[in-house]
Amino acid sequence: MAHNYSLVREQWLPKQTEVAFAFFSRPENLEEITPPWLAFHIVRAEPELHAGSIIEYKLRIRGIPTRWTSEITVWEPPLRFVDTQLSGPYAKWRHEHTFSAERGGTRIRDHVDYVLPFGILGRLVHALLVRRDVETIFQYRRQRLAELLGE
Repeated sequence: MAHNYSLVREQWLPKQTEVAFAFFSRPENLEEITPPWLAFHIVRAEPELHAGSIIEYKLRIRGIPTRWTSEITVWEPPLRFVDTQLSGPYAKWRHEHTFSAERGGTRIRDHVDYVLPFGILGRLVHALLVRRDVETIFQYRRQRLAELLGE
């Protein structure tokens, strides 16, 4: 039986909501906020995202080459968008990004719902490796966003 996992992270940045959203609307910026140890590289994407955009990328998860394809399933600038895995390492991956004006800047909220394949084995791998990996990726992302958008 599949088990659903969730991760929520929030960060305030001193940029207007439109500026923060515009940064995320450029696929190449995803490479800028992804840890180097994932060897993340976009294979195919449109220059600017919109509803229905498909993004194909390759990366290495614990050294294993992986391909991942996502679709932008919700696009509501400058407040929210959702990317959903079409194919990749997870049985399910849905990442909602929300942007809200706060204290002259923007509160960015990431809410990821995901499921691992392989039933009970997937639960064990999550407990031993995946949970920590996902948290580490989002911690790196937080640091890079602070550097790039000035926290």
